[in-house]
Amino acid sequence: MRIESKLAQIGSVSEPVTGAVSYPIVQSTAFRHPKLGQSTGFDYARTKSPTRKVLEEAVAELESGDAGFACSSGMAALQTVFAMFRQGDHLIVSLDLYGGTYRLLEQIMTRFGVTASYVDTNNIDELEAARTPNTKGLLIETPTNPLMMITDIEASCAWARRHGIVSIVDNTLLTPYFQRPIELGADIVVHSATKYLAGHNDVLCGLIVTKGEELSKEIAFLHNSIGAVLGPQDSWLLMRGMKTLALRMERHQHNATVISNWLRSHPMVAEVFYPALTDHPGHEIQTKQSSGNTGIFSFKMKDARTIEPILRSIKLIAFAESLGGVESLMTYPAVQTHADIPEEIRRKVGVDDRLLRFSVGIEHSDDLIADLEQAFAKAAEELNQQ
Repeated sequence: MRIESKLAQIGSVSEPVTGAVSYPIVQSTAFRHPKLGQSTGFDYARTKSPTRKVLEEAVAELESGDAGFACSSGMAALQTVFAMFRQGDHLIVSLDLYGGTYRLLEQIMTRFGVTASYVDTNNIDELEAARTPNTKGLLIETPTNPLMMITDIEASCAWARRHGIVSIVDNTLLTPYFQRPIELGADIVVHSATKYLAGHNDVLCGLIVTKGEELSKEIAFLHNSIGAVLGPQDSWLLMRGMKTLALRMERHQHNATVISNWLRSHPMVAEVFYPALTDHPGHEIQTKQSSGNTGIFSFKMKDARTIEPILRSIKLIAFAESLGGVESLMTYPAVQTHADIPEEIRRKVGVDDRLLRFSVGIEHSDDLIADLEQAFAKAAEELNQQ
């Protein structure tokens, strides 16, 4: 069955008693035991709940994994995975990284003696140079946020496997509709499901998918023990959002491609970072390992003084953090999503004061371009008056 059909049918045949096509929200934390020593399969909602179970089974199938785990946020998903590691363990992590992940690694995990090195994970020589006897995990973002750097998942995960290193891929930006890292050799996939999977800027959630019995048991233990699980109402909202993922991702991709090409030719724009563009350095790898492109990209203005008036002047596009919803959002990474990353590191990878990140929604592309045009014109006018 093709993925579009799997998405549309999430939970539709999982309720045998009433035949409900939309799986019910089972808002219960406790479940009766038939008798001593027997269970219905549900005992306490932190361990397992019916609505969450349907969601977790669906995402495991979509990602070609063996088990799925729904968490209270994307950061909760990462924290649950990072809890596999022990004092003295070392991780290798994508250089261009979401600021919240960097904060979790550098300000939280270091308290427990877990350290990280940040490298271009597409460069095997850099991976090898960063590896130590204590390297236990490889965390890849691809595409990265916000500069859209691409890692060859198959090559990097094969390298990790040769050295007994667990490979973890953040698949938030492409979703299993466009990219399935486990099929390319990854051990674990994580999502901030708040973004494209939920898709409507209305539910906070994270997902983990594992491959292999041992890893699945380990994450199940941590998921239950830490307890950062997704509640039934939010599980239902996420399932409802995922049913239209195929339609939304196609529209996100279309709009982002049209607008990134328009921006590339604009005289006020210095550079556009989007893997669908043929001159993007990761375009070939992206085309090989993914069936499409995300709806988010970044671009640099030629003059940093235009940033503030642009963000003040956009109307249809919201100046707001997050990404992946049906509404278009624009973010200034240097002071918002990536503020926790030290300035010298941000500048090294290119997250400077001229960079804007654009999460392109499903509005008509002409309307979004018109909004950018009027905002750019106002910024140019103000610049000329200075």
